[in-house]
Amino acid sequence: MDSIVVKGGKPLSGQIPIAGAKNAALTLMPATLLSEEPLTLTNAPRLSDIKTMTALLQSLGVEVTALQDGKVQVLSSHAMTSTRADYDIVRKMRASNLVLGPLLARHHHAEVSLPGGCAIGARPMDIHVTALEAMGAEIELKDGYLHAKAQGGLKGAKVPLRFASVGATENVLMAATLAKGTTVIENAAREPEIVDLATCLRAMGAQIAGDGTSTIEVQGVDRLGAATHPVVTDRIELGTYMLAPVFAGGEIECLGGRIDLVGAFVEKLDAAGIDVSETDAGLKVKLRGDRPKAVDVVTEVFPGFPTDLQAQMMAMLCTADGTSVLEERIFENRFMHAPELIRMGANIDVHGGVATVHGVERLKGARVMATDLRASVSLILAGLAAEGETVVSRIYHLDRGYEHIEDKLGAVGAQIERVSE
Repeated sequence: MDSIVVKGGKPLSGQIPIAGAKNAALTLMPATLLSEEPLTLTNAPRLSDIKTMTALLQSLGVEVTALQDGKVQVLSSHAMTSTRADYDIVRKMRASNLVLGPLLARHHHAEVSLPGGCAIGARPMDIHVTALEAMGAEIELKDGYLHAKAQGGLKGAKVPLRFASVGATENVLMAATLAKGTTVIENAAREPEIVDLATCLRAMGAQIAGDGTSTIEVQGVDRLGAATHPVVTDRIELGTYMLAPVFAGGEIECLGGRIDLVGAFVEKLDAAGIDVSETDAGLKVKLRGDRPKAVDVVTEVFPGFPTDLQAQMMAMLCTADGTSVLEERIFENRFMHAPELIRMGANIDVHGGVATVHGVERLKGARVMATDLRASVSLILAGLAAEGETVVSRIYHLDRGYEHIEDKLGAVGAQIERVSE
């Protein structure tokens, strides 16, 4: 099993290219199920989760061709053979549930296993199910599978979401493109990945308005066609690498970065004493003083502070001047990185969904274990600031969301390598 070894204390300098968004690509790929004609995605990330989604789509009979070392994905659903998403694939990744809406919309039936992914809370499917039932679907949970059918096809409806769920918004948005009549999604998620999906669906011929707001209106069409679409920049990878020079010192430029993707995050960085400036190619980041300042963080749905940057922010605040309070409002069980940071000398108290971080001057290298995707990268970042050597094990989580992290950080001066143990 591979581990990442980091030796701290070396300032960073240079440019880090930011990949296409994992969470966007994993939504865009199932959109191919809505059409017989090909969907081409450019700027695709090269991650294990993309391989998992590829395997799932191929199990349904989708043809998937990777070009340009995986940065271009060409998908075609013209000869599908199945509408059953099996447990053996779905259990590996939460985003697998995004085939449910498209399969119902085009084929009027589907069998989808309950999904897996990181162990960061229940993340139930009931919002997805209730929303699709409002559009005329009949869905039954049996033997761990959602058995869904829509005799005569889905019908447009008013769909109020009890929570602004990104996944449920995506599932309903895709399903609504081929439904009969008009669908109005209320309390819709507003994340950039939603806007990116809507942009792609419009390129395929869908009629969608209001994406990026809390109310999305979709007028169903008879069919969707071919399209080529560039995957939006990964705002979570962007935020992660923006923190790297805060841990290690120095200054880096994140190529492809945009402030509108990480507005709430940038506001917290500014309050912590970190300069973020726009360039022609992206964003430059540098710490203003010797240590960041303590700030309080509450995770919220977009445009609030993203839960997927909470672990990285906590790691940064471990060496901040003062005491910070982080409140996790999106997922339960998402402070599992705290005990590992404590092994590195951090002073953290966790009570339920609230973590209090008392900043210390330095962290110390240690052997630590990744518990989920974002926790794993937070420990690598902490290693950049720590005295001595940090060894992060169980990094199979990491490869789900970050492509070649050791190469990207190594190229700007970090002492980091991947080793087999």
